Amino acid sequence: MASSPSLPELTSAQLQRYARHLMLPGVGVEGQRRLAAARVLVIGAGGLGSPVALYLAAAGIGTIGLVDHDAVDVSNLQRQVLHGTANVGRPKVASGVERLGDLNPEVKVIPFPVQLSSDNALDIIRDFDIVVDGSDNFPTRYLVNDACVLLGKPNVYGSIFQFEGQASLFDARVGPCYRCLFADPPPPGMVPSCAQGGVLGVLPGIVGSIQALEAIKWILQIGESLQGRLLLIDALTLKTRELQLRKDPECPVCGPNPSVTALIDYEAFCGIGAPERGPEVTPLGLHTEIVAGALPLLLDVREPHEWKIAHLEGARLIPLRELPQRLAELDGHASIVTYCHHGQRSRQAMELLRSAGFSDVRSLAGGIDAWAREVEPGMPHY
Repeated sequence: MASSPSLPELTSAQLQRYARHLMLPGVGVEGQRRLAAARVLVIGAGGLGSPVALYLAAAGIGTIGLVDHDAVDVSNLQRQVLHGTANVGRPKVASGVERLGDLNPEVKVIPFPVQLSSDNALDIIRDFDIVVDGSDNFPTRYLVNDACVLLGKPNVYGSIFQFEGQASLFDARVGPCYRCLFADPPPPGMVPSCAQGGVLGVLPGIVGSIQALEAIKWILQIGESLQGRLLLIDALTLKTRELQLRKDPECPVCGPNPSVTALIDYEAFCGIGAPERGPEVTPLGLHTEIVAGALPLLLDVREPHEWKIAHLEGARLIPLRELPQRLAELDGHASIVTYCHHGQRSRQAMELLRSAGFSDVRSLAGGIDAWAREVEPGMPHY
């Protein structure tokens, strides 16, 4: 590689810090200067974003943007290694800036303590060279993809669930985008979140490290990237598979005749919040009813292993997946309150019961998680 005068020169301290990089063919002093000049945006400071940000900072990426609107919760610490116990309750970006600054004070970390949205995504992404998507929901993934396509930026994708992970690099200028692979989002509630289905703590470390690797390779222009390939990882067997990806000529955002030329309402696109959810009862409202003696049938639609952790006194367990076959076990005239961990599955159960003719059905807002926080603080929290 020919030396570029626009790249920053390395100081004596940097030559020492990155000595193992400087010995690598394809990296060397020139490559390290490229890393120092690079600007990488990390979406999410959670399970995936944690290893991504840590390894990018350690590698000497000059500027890292960190987008997250959430605060550190103790349940995050099983996998979100960017944060520690002392940071519980703090904004994740504040915790992240502090940790990355300690790891490598020469890296500039720009915090964005906001929820990425159609209103701010283009402004935030515009000034970065490459985006690493560590989000955990479909609306954000489609939003990141579309913004990157519109701005001509590459997007390093990763996702995790239980014991399985995926990774790829999408760059619509030379290959497929995320929509070419997933043209339509799954129906709401079809794919459980990590909070509902669980995730092995080390898995986001593996997938996030692959995402960081892809970003670094792209900056250095070395090796063979995952562009045009989807890597599938099974942590239980430690086997991987690859799917070859092709650009969809009918893709609405990166095809030759795009219909998506501006950012849209991605929650509506993914079917979130659009339909009427039906009646909900708050934990405090349900507690008041129970104390007053108006005890409804409490229907727990979680899985048996969740029931063993904690459940409401007097509740009945029928997992959501079994509910359609077990409707006859319920009194059609009873007042029923469905509940789950955070409220998503219970709303599905409520709609199923109402469509089957059960007239007096409500869902517990926020699920047993909200009950434990607002009504019964001594209840085990997961």
